[in-house]
Amino acid sequence: MLELKHISKYFPGVKALQDISVDFREGEIHAILGENGAGKSTLMKIICGIYQADEGEVVMDGRTLRVRGYKDAVNHHISIVNQEITLIPDSSIAENIVLDKMHRFTRGGFVNWGAVYETASKYLRQVRLDLDPKMPVRHLSAANKQLIQIAKALSTEAKVLLLDEPTSSLTQYEAQILFDLVRDLKKQGVIMIFVSHKLEEVQMISDRVTVFRDGCLVGTDTIDNMPRDRIVQMMIGRSSSYIYRGRLDAENNEVALEARNICSKKHGFRDLSFQVRRGELLGFYGLVGSGRTELVRTVLGVDKMSSGEVLVYGKPARTDSLATSLRKYRIGYVSENRKEEGLFLDNSITMNICMNSLQKDYVSAKMPFISPKKEAENAQRFREKLEIKTPTLRTKVGSLSGGNQQKVSIAKWLSSDCDIIIIDEPTVGVDIGAKEYIHRLIWDLAKKENKAVILISSDMNEIISLARRILIFKDREIVDELKGEDFFARPGEEISAEIGKSFI
Repeated sequence: MLELKHISKYFPGVKALQDISVDFREGEIHAILGENGAGKSTLMKIICGIYQADEGEVVMDGRTLRVRGYKDAVNHHISIVNQEITLIPDSSIAENIVLDKMHRFTRGGFVNWGAVYETASKYLRQVRLDLDPKMPVRHLSAANKQLIQIAKALSTEAKVLLLDEPTSSLTQYEAQILFDLVRDLKKQGVIMIFVSHKLEEVQMISDRVTVFRDGCLVGTDTIDNMPRDRIVQMMIGRSSSYIYRGRLDAENNEVALEARNICSKKHGFRDLSFQVRRGELLGFYGLVGSGRTELVRTVLGVDKMSSGEVLVYGKPARTDSLATSLRKYRIGYVSENRKEEGLFLDNSITMNICMNSLQKDYVSAKMPFISPKKEAENAQRFREKLEIKTPTLRTKVGSLSGGNQQKVSIAKWLSSDCDIIIIDEPTVGVDIGAKEYIHRLIWDLAKKENKAVILISSDMNEIISLARRILIFKDREIVDELKGEDFFARPGEEISAEIGKSFI
């Protein structure tokens, strides 16, 4: 048995976890649920040694564990499968699978590559991947990369396996392979801790469920006693930190962006439609995987559209790529994955802010050279506007805090002077101070600058504080629409309850 006793964890201005006590049993699939920011990922990182608890202890089989890093966790047969892909792209599949155990295959400074490939093949078969272990990871699909991460975790002979949104990159078929594998591991007595936003998956595979809210443990019960409506109530039925910011009154403004009957074979949705007006803040709310981000990426041409029509200011638009959407139609997209899709972490703040607007920095059409002076002036303007905290504009973005990275990501699109801006999960991984600043910035884009804004978020308070019309996504469909300025002036608890009904 794995036990957490009175675990607390604090970050500047935030109590991430408060006095958490919960146990995980041998041969059990234990789901951890909660909204964005509830403390799920922090708990997982404490178990596997990435974070250290400020208070409390982790106990395994009656012994208190001293886990000072992930290597210690592996030595205790604790392994994690992260939602984000954390493989080394230019290394082989085999090297990635045994990376944290390479010392086991090394003697006298020489690597036994035969044993490495044999071990990798064993765990590739276990996740049902028929791939050459010598193949570089870079060329694989996201789904195959995720399965390789699972193979890597299994290769530690884990007694405790942490699964953080493991199906986020998987197709339904691949997810079923994972679930079959999880059931086999359950029979072998492995403790599995499963974090997911997909309630259908949780109800299908879990034995027990623990719900977190605002860093606190709300309750634990068997899956038989946790119907969907109870889970939703436990997740969102809290005293709201909802802030009513006022009215936008954009109902009669010009429609800036409209999508009609959008279909995607890749993402499995059909006939999805929406429109957003100038000066409007439209919310896309739903659990991860519900189709919110997938719809936006399809509309902007990042992913292929099977059929449908996109209109910008009433005229048909051919948004066949993100570059076309930006250059031709002035649509910006702040990705939820700022580290892999939004920013060049090893480059300067100046370069990142100006990268989408380099044409403005040319000296002239006849001499297409970038003016460092103009770049610096442009970056400084947005540094001041967004209050980016940094020693200099030459500082690498990767060295900034999460909140300041997110400000740079937003500045990049504001610098390109977009009329329509789509912002996906803007405050994931940022502290409470930066979160409030980003909220105010998003509100001002619609209220003061009259831009059409689409906000994608799984944070209930965030979506109802900012949006003045909300489309609710579930299972790749738009299942409800909440609108009306007077509706959003009501208490946050009432709005949360109304949204919660759509998931039951």
